[in-house]
Amino acid sequence: MKTKFILILLVLSNTMLFAQVKVADNFFRDYAYIKASELYEAAVKKGDSSEHVLTRLGDCYYNNSNSEKAALWYGKAVNKYNKISPEYIYKYIQSLRSLGDYEGANNWITKFKELQASDKRAEDFEIMDLAKYQELSSTEGKYVTFSPLGINTEYSEFGGYIHEGTFYYSSTKVSGEGNNAKIYKWNEEPYLDIFESTITYDEDNVTIENIKALSEDINTEFHEASVAITNDGKTMYFTRDNINKRKKISYDDEGTSYLKIYKASKIGEKWDNVVELPFNDKIHSTGHPALSPDNKTLYFVSDREGGLGSTDIYSVEIKGSGTYGEPINLGNKINTPGRDMFPFVAKDSTFYFSSDGHISLGLLDIFKSNILQVKDKDSITAPENLGAPFNSRFDDFAFFIDSDKDRGFLSSNREEGSGSDDIYQFGSFQCKQVIKGIVKDKVSLVPIPEAKVKLLDETGKELEEVLADENGAFEFEVECEKKYTIIGHKLDYRDDIQDVETTNVPDEEQIQDLLLTPFIVNNEIVINPIFFDYDKSNIRPDAAYELENIVTVMKNHPKMHIKIESHTDSRGRDEYNMKLSDRRAKSTRDYIISRGITSNRIDSAIGYGESQLVNRCDNEHRRICSEEEHQENRRSKFIITNDYE
Repeated sequence: MKTKFILILLVLSNTMLFAQVKVADNFFRDYAYIKASELYEAAVKKGDSSEHVLTRLGDCYYNNSNSEKAALWYGKAVNKYNKISPEYIYKYIQSLRSLGDYEGANNWITKFKELQASDKRAEDFEIMDLAKYQELSSTEGKYVTFSPLGINTEYSEFGGYIHEGTFYYSSTKVSGEGNNAKIYKWNEEPYLDIFESTITYDEDNVTIENIKALSEDINTEFHEASVAITNDGKTMYFTRDNINKRKKISYDDEGTSYLKIYKASKIGEKWDNVVELPFNDKIHSTGHPALSPDNKTLYFVSDREGGLGSTDIYSVEIKGSGTYGEPINLGNKINTPGRDMFPFVAKDSTFYFSSDGHISLGLLDIFKSNILQVKDKDSITAPENLGAPFNSRFDDFAFFIDSDKDRGFLSSNREEGSGSDDIYQFGSFQCKQVIKGIVKDKVSLVPIPEAKVKLLDETGKELEEVLADENGAFEFEVECEKKYTIIGHKLDYRDDIQDVETTNVPDEEQIQDLLLTPFIVNNEIVINPIFFDYDKSNIRPDAAYELENIVTVMKNHPKMHIKIESHTDSRGRDEYNMKLSDRRAKSTRDYIISRGITSNRIDSAIGYGESQLVNRCDNEHRRICSEEEHQENRRSKFIITNDYE
């Protein structure tokens, strides 16, 4: 008998635990991650450490950007269950990376590959890496006009740069007369020269006219490229092969020529007075000059000794009077063991460069960094890959943006081009829309001021939270062609959840009001009807989900007392209905107490059977009443019995 009693208790305990997880699942479904996590954690304390519960806990915190707790619960899951979905392995690794635990993340990746080497899930994990590649290569949500310039030829054009309405670029097309152009053996093309032209914009296109090569004081029979011009237009920095005064190129023992940076002065309409910069190196290349917005710093690329990789980016102070500071390596936030090159600084101090050492789509990709926008080195963020269409599987480099017009240029050797390198023009803008509305009381339609409104993305991850203003109004700026969910919340109201999908029309407004149903009406806490199985009084998961609202209201008001009334319809015997409703009232009371509400706050829990009908459906009329009418009588009431404020 004792064994049987223990088994009954175990069955009841497991049933209640299962019900609690089901309630948590309902809150998770409704994006109520905090409430869901509370219930899931309560289930864990009661012994449920199933894969479902552990991963759901991880998801609750992951979607709320709590990487520490997400890593905790995903860690428990992936270490306990060998055959867990790769999705959770990926999120675990991402959470570790978010915490800065790169070593732990990399160790777990290695461990996973060792354990799952012969399993298809190892392939799936590689697909997750591909997901990042697909994200970078996707143009979804990027509103960019992108096209090659008409000046591109079968040879090489790159390094588009604008100063005061003049467009500069480098090309291997022959700039002199006759057929005596010297051929660069590396690619069997003529040597690079610097060209200038006029440039005009219309709505979608760029027109480049009056193209001419710079004078022979700048362009020689060898390479010149990559210009940077001071704000006053009086000084130009550029790259050239290291020729001597007799215009003979200098080679090392292996026949390799090195690059150097020179500067020229604008005298009248001509660039002249070419001077080599003092920090050039005799046996290493120095090139690709770029200026800071205040013209006090010059950035350049070099393969000199002491670097971190094949080529690194350096900065040097411009002191004036032809003097410069000592070159400084930009460090490992920018430089990698690979090629880091083609720096450019926009007017807003955003630092752009190309690299094949950071995560990229292939070969050189263009990145941007906040390295010049922060004073504290610890605040420097990892460079951001610009993704498609700026980057491709090929070399993408020499980025320039005219911030005043939000137009720019980049160079690439992508396969659809005209020659070995081509210049592409872009006009970049981000399509934005607005989701706006008013939070209202669903019963009175009166606006609710200072309600919380959350914005979630398509995966359920919270993006932003705002407070409605004094008129209940709220507004979010969002991206075009996306799916969002907005959730309205206010103390003592039921949340309203609405899905909103934006279109591809820039600046369009999506209007979506939120209607919150009050829980407290007069002296009663009103929730949706709670249902019981036929002839039963145990609390079902769907009933527990509703009763959680009673728990929430009472926790919000610690002094509140209530009494519980349970009523039935007139069908069935009067005495039986009285007893059944009383059992249901007390089961309801017991559930609320089990959720942390002290018993002395529930003044009574009484069943009234069919003695307090709210409509005509008494014994005499019960056969002619509709099911909806009978439902009005099958109700539970939660009446507030005190002044709780």
